[in-house]
Amino acid sequence: MIMRLLPLAPVLLVAACGTTPLVELPSRSDPFPMDLPAMRTFSGAPTPEQFNQSNASLAYDFLELSFQMESGRELEVFSRFEGPVTLALTTSVTPVFSADLDALLGRFQREAKLPIRRINDPETANILIETLPRQKLRQLVPHAACFVVPRVSSWQEFRKNRRSGALDWTTLEQREKVTIFIPDDVSPQEARDCLHEEIAQALGPLNDIYRLPQSTFNDDNIHTILTSFDMLILRITYDESLKSGMTKAEVAKRLPAILRRLNPSGGDGTPITGPSISRAWVRQIETALAPRGSQAKRTIAARRAVQIARQENWNDNRLGFSLLALGRMALGSDGPTAPQSFAEAFAVYSALYGADDIHTSHAALQLAAFNLSRGEADETLAIINTAIPSVRRAENAALLATLLMLKAEALDHLGRVQEAATVRLDSLGWARYGFGSDAEIRGRLREISRLRPRKKGAELG
Repeated sequence: MIMRLLPLAPVLLVAACGTTPLVELPSRSDPFPMDLPAMRTFSGAPTPEQFNQSNASLAYDFLELSFQMESGRELEVFSRFEGPVTLALTTSVTPVFSADLDALLGRFQREAKLPIRRINDPETANILIETLPRQKLRQLVPHAACFVVPRVSSWQEFRKNRRSGALDWTTLEQREKVTIFIPDDVSPQEARDCLHEEIAQALGPLNDIYRLPQSTFNDDNIHTILTSFDMLILRITYDESLKSGMTKAEVAKRLPAILRRLNPSGGDGTPITGPSISRAWVRQIETALAPRGSQAKRTIAARRAVQIARQENWNDNRLGFSLLALGRMALGSDGPTAPQSFAEAFAVYSALYGADDIHTSHAALQLAAFNLSRGEADETLAIINTAIPSVRRAENAALLATLLMLKAEALDHLGRVQEAATVRLDSLGWARYGFGSDAEIRGRLREISRLRPRKKGAELG
């Protein structure tokens, strides 16, 4: 079973910045009594990212992704679907869900050159998608947002066989039938994110590797949609030179020629020996981000993750993510640690990828919130305006809506009321896609409004 970890909601982290002195809200039930606008969605194909990686490192990444599970278990043979792949829904879905699925299948066809198409007959489809209430899903798999299972065609089959060896991916030599389970009562963005990651893993790699900064095959959830790297990995997976049942040595022997053809600027593609992930670090990160467990325990785990990253001299995205996790856990319990950790994560990500990058923007969100809570509206705007382009490219509506809500508050603080109203209205369209329910959106607006200090002499309503 491959599971997508529960996502982190950025606005809840912002709200937790209430450890700093904040202004009281006006004494009315809803400070934003406007009707919510229509949902906004991303249209067109995402802009391809700059791709600059050697074929030697690509070969190493591909082998680790394709011959190892997240748990560290080795896969004896390479497996994939052979021949054209068909996909079908077994339950009714919203028009937005259906449109997101069709857009993803179009990307698979264009970018990964996959022979995949959607059909209406679940009986003959290779990949099935079943939606069900989140509570029902978590009764059996409490830590998963969504997941994919081989050799079953329904939730009932999964329940019946989940403790048997039939669902063990390591026993597959060729993929023929898999089912993806996605909650039907989450935001459109969360459902879309599940589609991207679970269909990709149904088709290809079964592993998630924290050291990969440019991939959704990474449990840090920084990338919410499939990247150019991911599409290339899938294109390699379905190259005509490979087939199900090959050993790791057999695949490695064919990779140089495949990579020279698919990534001609990347060199010869001879596999290298790369860094191994620290299981101790993974355990600390998973403890820190687990939905259960005391905040104290999770904060200790985040501190240990930072310590391990420093001891290993990981001056990469793993150090940045460890610092983000520590900042998140320290909110509300350890005042100085949170802003310091976010500032250092921002510095690490900026040095690695630049200020206009989705990794950096996750840290920028937190810095902007702290700046706003101190009344530093100009600094808040500068950070947000730099972050927004990368967030739009990454198609992360939840993060985009949160940044725009913060921007509106900063503009209000500067007296630019009409501009603030326009930005806030824009944020709500994205929030309807990123967050879902109207009640949640209004709650988040109120939370963020608490960050802005009340100007001297201002009266409560």
